[in-house]
Amino acid sequence: MAEHDRAGRRDPGPAPGDLAATPFRGDRDRLVASPFFARLGGVTQVVTAGGSGLLHNRLTHSLKVAQVARAIAERLGADPDVAPLLADLGGCDPDVVEAAAVAHDLGHPPFGHLGEQVLDRLARHRFGLPDGFEGNAQSFRIVTTTDTRGPKAAGLDLTAAVRAAVLKYPWTRLTHPDPHPRTMADPPRGAAEPPESPGTGSAKFSAYVTELDDLLDCRAPFAGRIADWQQTVESSVMDNADDIAYAIHDLEDFHRIGVLQHAPVSAELSRWERGRAEFAQLSDTELAADRRRPGRSLEALRRRLHLRDGWMVDDDAFAAAVTRVREDLVDALLAVPFDGSVAAEQAFGAFSTGWTRRLVAGVHVLADPPTRSGHVLLACDQWHEVQVLKFVHRRFVLLRPDLALHQRGQARLLTSLVEALDQWLADPYEADRLPRRLFDLVELAHDEYSELAKDHPETLVGPRGEREVSVPALARGRAVIDFVASLTDGQTVSLLDALSGRESRFWSDALVL
Repeated sequence: MAEHDRAGRRDPGPAPGDLAATPFRGDRDRLVASPFFARLGGVTQVVTAGGSGLLHNRLTHSLKVAQVARAIAERLGADPDVAPLLADLGGCDPDVVEAAAVAHDLGHPPFGHLGEQVLDRLARHRFGLPDGFEGNAQSFRIVTTTDTRGPKAAGLDLTAAVRAAVLKYPWTRLTHPDPHPRTMADPPRGAAEPPESPGTGSAKFSAYVTELDDLLDCRAPFAGRIADWQQTVESSVMDNADDIAYAIHDLEDFHRIGVLQHAPVSAELSRWERGRAEFAQLSDTELAADRRRPGRSLEALRRRLHLRDGWMVDDDAFAAAVTRVREDLVDALLAVPFDGSVAAEQAFGAFSTGWTRRLVAGVHVLADPPTRSGHVLLACDQWHEVQVLKFVHRRFVLLRPDLALHQRGQARLLTSLVEALDQWLADPYEADRLPRRLFDLVELAHDEYSELAKDHPETLVGPRGEREVSVPALARGRAVIDFVASLTDGQTVSLLDALSGRESRFWSDALVL
């Protein structure tokens, strides 16, 4: 592949402030300078930090993903046995990988994954947007369309390689490519329809139909090297780095604030280890009948992995992973409550560094991977360890009833804000007093949907084969969703307070408009 193909931009020419010597490093600098990146400091990673310096936010998470991704890329690139394969697959430049990691969470809305679910539901059901909302697709929309620091104030005009590396799920929700990967016998990870919402398209995707031309443009240099539904190698590195950072650092966060407790985690893992053969004999009905008893949730995970990832799962490797996680996380880190001491911080450093080094060392490259994996993937032992670490996080943090109570309030808040902004846009007497950013987003979306309605009307058809929403209505819906998705957690609360008449500050004080 010619290097200028990977380094090509849609609108060649320096963006304001470009100082980097290479185009890929320049992309990383453009992304770090973006206000969308700075905003991530106020966006939830798992739960709202509430001013706490102990919890990761999307900004610190992205920086750690970038650190891990670069380490993986540099290790792979230094292996002479792997280098020819990387070149054949399209390349693995550390600057590209780092830039993609910096960009990968730009589109995450206020309140993390909860906000993503709420905005998707509103986008599809309130506004009739066929491809709804998805955080990965929103990231791609930001770097190609809605950020305004590029040469023509339309996106950041990144190189093809970096744009392609941002595409963790290189398909749209419903229409591209054809045949769509969700129809495959064993769909790629994220491509299948969610079982609770059949007929709605892929659960995960990285581009809206409005950015399909950018998807096609940045993927063109990789044609013939990877399938049209496969991640580039650089995207696959970023994806693995995201998994590694998530599996390690979120557990640390919740131990720091006392949420992740030693006793219940120890009981779950130890009971499964002692009764592994006993649990395996239970029917699915028996297992689910008393699923709160220690060990049963872990056995349910083992069975789900067999159903979902039979290409990788191995019972002995799973058992070894449970033991390693128990020894390193439960018996070592969680056994001593976090008290802010030097010893406690050193324990965190040892856990984080040791596990990161181990997982990075397990990353390798396959020329012909299974459809559930990218070309870059973890070795069998490390893959199982990540599954167990993520299980601990989900079982003992995400499924807590007190967290659910907190998140239900945030869901109501987001819904109310979207409804209030939609009503403001629909008010003919307020057309001259709309927030300028919201007005600009409506104009942008109207131009996009007008062009699609004329040239590619099939992309505006929903999963049931009908389009019932006009171009102005689609544009208004996309603009509201874009606007709300670009807010921090705090801005979301403040803006709704103002629109609800609860804001105590003087009206001319700076807000978010």
